[in-house]
Amino acid sequence: MTGPSNNLSISFELFPPKTEAGVTRLCDNVVQLSAANPEYFSVTYGAGGTTRERTARMVDLVRNRTGRPVAHHLTCVGASRAEIDRQVETLWETGIRRIVALRGDLPKGEKVPEDGYHDAADLVAALRRAGAFDISVAAYPEVHPEAASAGADLDHLKRKLDAGAARAITQYTFDTDTILRFVDRARAAGIDAPIVPGIMPVANFASLKRFSDGCGASIPDWMSQMFDGLDDAPETRAMVATGVATEQCRRLIEAGLTEFHFYTLNQPKVSLAVCRTLGLTPDIPAENAA
Repeated sequence: MTGPSNNLSISFELFPPKTEAGVTRLCDNVVQLSAANPEYFSVTYGAGGTTRERTARMVDLVRNRTGRPVAHHLTCVGASRAEIDRQVETLWETGIRRIVALRGDLPKGEKVPEDGYHDAADLVAALRRAGAFDISVAAYPEVHPEAASAGADLDHLKRKLDAGAARAITQYTFDTDTILRFVDRARAAGIDAPIVPGIMPVANFASLKRFSDGCGASIPDWMSQMFDGLDDAPETRAMVATGVATEQCRRLIEAGLTEFHFYTLNQPKVSLAVCRTLGLTPDIPAENAA
């Protein structure tokens, strides 16, 4: 297939399932996603480290199942520096070299421990002292909900990158112009590290709206209208979701962005369809009839 795929780089984000049935499905899903030749997978980490053991297990499973690099998400809230340092040492000893470093969401009513790393920039600096990790951090085109201003948010991103992060992965944003303006502002502020747009293929629009309300990601009116009435029409919804994500990627490619991070929600179908449309997947695996 010809297309704009020659210089594109993609990665896929997964979350650790809560059940053994979910683990089994994930094993099948990562094999399918591997057909798109991702640079790496990443596995998320629950608030306050609540999925620590499951995340570590899924990182090992995905590495063994696909033979591809896997980035371990790591947050610093709810733990002391000594606890985080021990965990980082263990990650290095087990061969983990890629980290997505995040502050994490504090449990309601709790504060960052006095002897803890207070933000992601501190965590990045600790990782850099511990070893030659490949570190990614988060960026927020629509501004982090806790940031004092857009300028302050950008200053904090620069701190994280100056501390040793290799790239910034953005929160998903459906207004592509917002992403492009953010990249322009970052470059004007002296940030020259790669900025990787996070792409969210819509799996369930009602769930997406609830999640977006909590993380500060806006949903344009045109998008609400496009998915209206499709909650019980999964095949049509998947086709619409593929079109929306593909169009966003194409516009970003035209603007010169060539790296994308897909938030798969452990559902490969739409992400693979988008990759296929962009020319990234030479062969789509046969789907199970069940």
